[in-house]
Amino acid sequence: MPRPTPVSQRSPFGARILGPREQDPRRLRIRIQLLLTLVLVSTNVLGAGVVFVVNNFAVPAPTPSTAMLVALAIGVPTYVVTAAVVGVIWGTATSLRALRWATQGAHVVPTEKERRQALNVPLQLTMMQLSLWLAGSAVFTVLALVLQPERALATGLTVGIGALVVAGISYLLTEFTLRPVAARALADTEVNKKARFVGIGPRMVIFWAIGTAVPVVGLMVAAVLALVDEGETTLRQLAIVTLVVCGAVLVFGFVLTDLNARSVVAPIMSVRDALKSVEAGDLDVDVVVYDGTELGALQSGFNQMVTGLREKEKLRDLFGRHVGHDVAAAAAAVETGEVELGGETRVTSVLFVDLVGSTAYASDHEAAEVVGVLNRFFGVVVDEVDRREGLVNKFIGDAVLAIFGAPVPDENHAASALAAARAIATRLEEELPEIGAGIGVATGTVVAGNVGSESRYEYTVIGDAVNCASRLTELAKDVPGGVLATWETVVSAVEHGDAEAAARWEKRGSEVLRGRTEKTALAVPVWD
Repeated sequence: MPRPTPVSQRSPFGARILGPREQDPRRLRIRIQLLLTLVLVSTNVLGAGVVFVVNNFAVPAPTPSTAMLVALAIGVPTYVVTAAVVGVIWGTATSLRALRWATQGAHVVPTEKERRQALNVPLQLTMMQLSLWLAGSAVFTVLALVLQPERALATGLTVGIGALVVAGISYLLTEFTLRPVAARALADTEVNKKARFVGIGPRMVIFWAIGTAVPVVGLMVAAVLALVDEGETTLRQLAIVTLVVCGAVLVFGFVLTDLNARSVVAPIMSVRDALKSVEAGDLDVDVVVYDGTELGALQSGFNQMVTGLREKEKLRDLFGRHVGHDVAAAAAAVETGEVELGGETRVTSVLFVDLVGSTAYASDHEAAEVVGVLNRFFGVVVDEVDRREGLVNKFIGDAVLAIFGAPVPDENHAASALAAARAIATRLEEELPEIGAGIGVATGTVVAGNVGSESRYEYTVIGDAVNCASRLTELAKDVPGGVLATWETVVSAVEHGDAEAAARWEKRGSEVLRGRTEKTALAVPVWD
């Protein structure tokens, strides 16, 4: 069975930078390594910038001494570079080791342990970044205590804020980078049972705390320090602190909110696009599941829904092939959901086709050859009947019963049945010259509906027209062209708008058909 077409072929993971759905393992490894390196380096540089701004403008503290300035000038760049290098080497090595199965080929199926490790890589990298920055906070706080104790609190606070900012942004960007691997890990699994540690709710709270609560707390700390150290802190300094902290709330709050919103919106957009495809009638569509949270459960749930729809469509198609698509549609339209036994009286045209000498043909040929001839015969009849919106109701051994005018009403049922009979006779003569057939057409009142029991029933028609058409096939086998119809059928066709029917058919006497007491006027085609 071919794999369904994914939504958003160009960016199945929400961004083109992450590559296509199916990509070479080596290229995927290089892509992940480059993106992770870029994320780790950029977040560390961003963190260093945050520390510089906050330390110099956002926290009221004494002017750094010469010794402190020299120590910071040497220590900060050294530690940031060291932390970035260690983070890149340690983080990428750890991540790629946990994701080794994903870069070994699309055929590799991860174990449950490997799935969990892959989904937890963003959290592990974030904790690694946070650990390095907290270690830096401890180092610089101790350095301040030694060289200039009055700046120790400010130093610890600024580096701590930088650590939280780095951790938050790092988590979102790392999770974004690893979407292709997450998709591999979540393939063919129930996402609601494999969710990551950080769900949508906790994630929202965490990033609100980092983007809003932490800067506000910093502002509160600055105010407390200003009150405690009232003589050293001027109104100008406090105003600058307020402006810087408000700017941080606006900038970093926006960055974190935007990244977080994108991580939420992208899976929802993929499901929305897929729903539009389903609405347009395309059931060969699925969504790449790359999120291990409740959003991944939404993506996975959509795929399960479409799979169910495809199965139902397949069953409906199979049902339609067995009983006829019109019958299947009529059954599906019943409001109660249950098909009732019984029928309704209708005027229809019945076409009956029966092979000539099929018993002798079967005895002289192999079974496979006989089946092949029957399939070709049935194929011609079904094709011509369907073309004129009739219903092939039954295959009876080497015979076919077709109905025009039921279950879907059709005023031109007589003309359709006559046209189908002529076309079938012509094609059988050309395509199956090795075997002949008798074709009978009759129009009359029948009872059309479901017969059988509640556990097993079929749609059929019962009435004199069916018997008449069946009797005509026997007579038609001795008529040139092999087609007989009741004159009543020709008259009905003319009365309902087929004015040329009288020219294409002519009377051929009358016969007392088996089971009747009166003669039936007959007609044969006028062949060109």
